[in-house]
Amino acid sequence: MIFRVFIVFAVWLVSLCLGHAQAPTHANVPYGTHERQVLDFWQAKSEKAKTPLLFFVHGGGWMTGDKANPDFLAKCLENGISVASINYRLIQDAQTAKIDPPVKACLDDSARALQFVRSQAEAWKIDKERIGGCGGSAGGFTALWLAFSFDMADAKSADPISRESTRLSCVMAFVPQTTLDPKQMQAWIPNNTYGNHAFGLPSMEAFVAKRDELLPWIERFSPYALATKDDPPVLLFYDNAPNLGQPYKDPPHCGNFGAGIAEKLKAAGIEHEINYNNDYAHMRWPDLFGFIKEKLTK
Repeated sequence: MIFRVFIVFAVWLVSLCLGHAQAPTHANVPYGTHERQVLDFWQAKSEKAKTPLLFFVHGGGWMTGDKANPDFLAKCLENGISVASINYRLIQDAQTAKIDPPVKACLDDSARALQFVRSQAEAWKIDKERIGGCGGSAGGFTALWLAFSFDMADAKSADPISRESTRLSCVMAFVPQTTLDPKQMQAWIPNNTYGNHAFGLPSMEAFVAKRDELLPWIERFSPYALATKDDPPVLLFYDNAPNLGQPYKDPPHCGNFGAGIAEKLKAAGIEHEINYNNDYAHMRWPDLFGFIKEKLTK
């Protein structure tokens, strides 16, 4: 098992290192007016008229992070898959702009960036129907949120970008949170203190106390609440074994977030794989990238 863990993370690390050496085809392309509303785009070489695309959202708890070094960059380009990696307004930027709840800015930016990328389909030779999401931690949450949300395209908008779809074909997420419901999180992971910052609250206690008031927002943002049968395939990867209802040393990245949403995904009929570091022998895509390749190139 240890050897398999090493192999998977070695592949991931090599992908990151190779990605660092690959300059974007288009760098720091603005999709909005804020300094963090920018993205990088890498065009894959392909004999086909249009390429599929991996849409990458960085992690960092919506508080930090950068679009540099998207996961699987080298593997995507080798396999004819273009890549877009975005920055977005962080929680502190949203608070400065008095956006309530703050996490709304982070999520709205990701949706707008995806619409912008689709609006460039002709110029960048992108297949609009084959766009997969990827991200780690909060970035993985955001990718799941996009995948499970209703399409935010506004067909009647005067803005052509707003008319583009926000749907994804699949999602590969590393250690993502799968809910922002404080009671649900603490039921799954009793020592969890993550999530209050998304709503601009000073503590988990304040979050729990305000939970009922915030419930409409929580249900609008949480992948668990949004998952329905028409949603695309997802692969969730955690580097720790789940133990629902038990504390974990790193609550925001606990495998219980995967175990917690597993039954919902099954009940909804969503194609899914949830892999933990104790079940590599049963992984359908042991290199993880195989999932992206299968869903975007077939």
